[in-house]
Amino acid sequence: MLALFALVTVVLVAVAVHAVRQLNRTVTASDWVNRTHALINELEGIAAATQSAEGSLRIYALTRDPRDLAAGRRSQVRLADHLEVAGALARDQAETARQVARLATLAESRSAFARELGSAPPESLATLFAVDAANTAVEELLRLVERLVTEQMNLLALRDQESFLQAQATRWTIGLGVAINFLLLAAGAWLIRDDILMRRRAADAMAAANAQLESRVQARTAELSAANDRLNLENLERRWANQALEHQLRYNHLIINSITDLVFVITKVANISRINPAVEHDTGWLAKDLINRPLPELVRLTAGDLPLQRGLKEGHDLRDLPATLLRSEGGEIPVRFTFYPLRDGNNVVGGVVILNRATA
Repeated sequence: MLALFALVTVVLVAVAVHAVRQLNRTVTASDWVNRTHALINELEGIAAATQSAEGSLRIYALTRDPRDLAAGRRSQVRLADHLEVAGALARDQAETARQVARLATLAESRSAFARELGSAPPESLATLFAVDAANTAVEELLRLVERLVTEQMNLLALRDQESFLQAQATRWTIGLGVAINFLLLAAGAWLIRDDILMRRRAADAMAAANAQLESRVQARTAELSAANDRLNLENLERRWANQALEHQLRYNHLIINSITDLVFVITKVANISRINPAVEHDTGWLAKDLINRPLPELVRLTAGDLPLQRGLKEGHDLRDLPATLLRSEGGEIPVRFTFYPLRDGNNVVGGVVILNRATA
């Protein structure tokens, strides 16, 4: 069965690939045909604009009416537009692009003649036209346009013939692929009939096994339900414990903020990270001026900074050391300095400094 369906798949893929390639060729051919028709229209527009411009210029030579000269110039502007579009359409065809460039050269020569007519005095127009009578630029331009149109029409005819042959080949390919797949699917249906009988016997055996499995699933579901109830109870107890811890932390903050001693929380490098309100009250410093500021700039131990550095490094307590506290207005307050290290596991990560004025 696998080999049969693999063969069907191969045939389908081959037919699909061929159809897609033919479709891409058809799309490409359609684009080319549309571009060719557009090029033909532009070439015909070039011829019409050239004839219109030449007619207006000759009428101007007879009437001396500036409106005729203006009409000729408008026709030449349309001629330039048609040439620009035709050049863009023919850029993929080297020979056609070269011939369109020749058309542009001829058209530019006629534009120069029109500009010469516009700037010439009326009495010299007849002379200019007499001299221009020997100029074959217009005839050459029209012949070249006609030849280009004929070439493009011949190319369209050849492309139509190629499209017809490609369509015929596609129809034969798809028809043959469908016929082969039909035969293969018929053989597959015969094999599937035998397979269905075997599957029915297997389904009966599976139904008996499913009945046993269902009873096991029910027992397992009951166990999971009981385990889920236990987890919900544990989560509830954990949530209560977390709430109690949050309440305790809030109470600790309230206690620290309510005492009259000055409390500083410092980092490993002795920078201030937190203070209690008593610091602002006694020193006049604001919290925003003290945070991240080194503590030794504000509190000076009588014994120097060495005891504090050792306490931060080795994790020793410092109790009741004499020190002075710098006030914001410049005065100093004598205090008693106490330090307790803060640990994260076995590492000292900072400390708490308490300054007491009562025994200063």
